[in-house]
Amino acid sequence: MSFLRNTALAATLLLTSLATQAQKAAVKPVKAATAASPAATNALLWEITGKGLAAPSYVYGTVHLICPTDLVVTEPVKQSFGKAKQVVLELDMDSPTMMQEMQASMMMDGGQNLQQLLSPTDYTSVGKYLQSKAGVPIDRVGTLKPFILSSMLYPALLGCAPASYEATFVQMAQEQKKEVLGLETVQQQMGFFEKIPYKAQGQMLVDMVNKEAEARQEVQQMVTLYKAQNVEELRNMTTKSLFGFQEYEDVLVNSRNQSWISSITKMAATQPTFFAVGAAHLGGPKGVLALLRQEGYQVRPLR
Repeated sequence: MSFLRNTALAATLLLTSLATQAQKAAVKPVKAATAASPAATNALLWEITGKGLAAPSYVYGTVHLICPTDLVVTEPVKQSFGKAKQVVLELDMDSPTMMQEMQASMMMDGGQNLQQLLSPTDYTSVGKYLQSKAGVPIDRVGTLKPFILSSMLYPALLGCAPASYEATFVQMAQEQKKEVLGLETVQQQMGFFEKIPYKAQGQMLVDMVNKEAEARQEVQQMVTLYKAQNVEELRNMTTKSLFGFQEYEDVLVNSRNQSWISSITKMAATQPTFFAVGAAHLGGPKGVLALLRQEGYQVRPLR
């Protein structure tokens, strides 16, 4: 059971924003900010004001898996967090039932297993990699959905035991006695991935194993962009990753951004709120920042 809990946690960290998929991509020269691209200012923390809000709320872009040495909670983040009355993540990660809900959705439907999805050569390669890098025999996890297995590879690609901004913010909220809420339920997030055929999920897993050097490079480049707080470039890269689900971008990113806006605006109107979502969700014409501006709010970067 402890193994399933650990796997569920890894899947949760993968799910709590598509950033792990959407953000990792090749670094390219960053274009200068223009009037048509107001979100191009490099910042992860943004203040939300206007449209009758009694007090500001804040939205922060996270990366869900990162080496502890790269996880930095800046003073402006601490101050903004302290001013907020509640904390809202993509998932309610302090819910006592979250792991149980995740475990209930981890298995492939219809008794399918990884061996049925992959060629014998690819199945052997994935099995060897999981055993050597994650210490997990493939016959113990072969019925898990492939994207969950992919999440188990990230510690090896990062080269560390990852930390989590979400876990950090939950701990801060508990210490400050703030309520933690979620923009989505576990069932909703799992439902987004259900739209991706198991075969496509399996191919991504195979690609990550067979192209480990490229995958490792993308992850490190994602961290570089994140540390530069370049939300626009992170967003621009969502369609260029060698290991993502580009054709499902609208389902996995854009439609979720749109659905969040209603909840974000209602929660912010109720009381000052600290929102934290994957950084790749912030930028772009269909990103959270642009959508908030379209609703009549002012958002400004805090560095």
